[in-house]
Amino acid sequence: MTTAKKAVRASTVAPASERRAHLVQLAGDLFAEKGFRATTVREIADAAGILSGSLYHHFDSKESIGDEILSTFLDDVLAGYRAAVHDADDPRAAIEQIVRSSTATLSRHRAALTMLQNDWTYFSGQPRFAYLRTAMKEIERIWVQQLERGKQSGQFRDDLDARLTYRLLRDILWIPTSWRQRPARAWRTDQIVDGLLRLIFDGISAPAAPAPQRRNARSR
Repeated sequence: MTTAKKAVRASTVAPASERRAHLVQLAGDLFAEKGFRATTVREIADAAGILSGSLYHHFDSKESIGDEILSTFLDDVLAGYRAAVHDADDPRAAIEQIVRSSTATLSRHRAALTMLQNDWTYFSGQPRFAYLRTAMKEIERIWVQQLERGKQSGQFRDDLDARLTYRLLRDILWIPTSWRQRPARAWRTDQIVDGLLRLIFDGISAPAAPAPQRRNARSR
């Protein structure tokens, strides 16, 4: 292919890709605001300023858009989790990296997370979205494995319920994405992560004061 043809092809493909990404973003915002089932193709097209028929040049259905949003989100989550535990010798360090990775990923995929929270029952019942359950099982397995390793190594309490702990921490990680904060007083992502990690590993109880030493009777 000549340089001129490559340039023409690039100029044709890039705008189409950008339009597709723009449609995905608009649709995700609508799905998060109204719910996936309540949002129509026409509403997505109206938000994009195009006819409904033009939307089908990029996606064959509303489900295709939802599929792209959710699969991209879960691929991103799992990539971060797998990297966090790859050759990890220290379960506490792995948990810390999982938390940091999760927070960064969730901040990039707020619409996808809201879709899962609001329409999980619908998505999980559709064969097209069967990968959601598979991905969630892998996410749980990674968490539980690291928590169990921490118990075995003595880093975590031996009475820790790993699955319950995972569910609690997973839901806590999801919550900040829905916070409405004033820009001037908003917590940064790194501040939220550090606060959560301190809560996980240090708790909220103040360190016990050292017991006063008793004086030896002979020194009196």
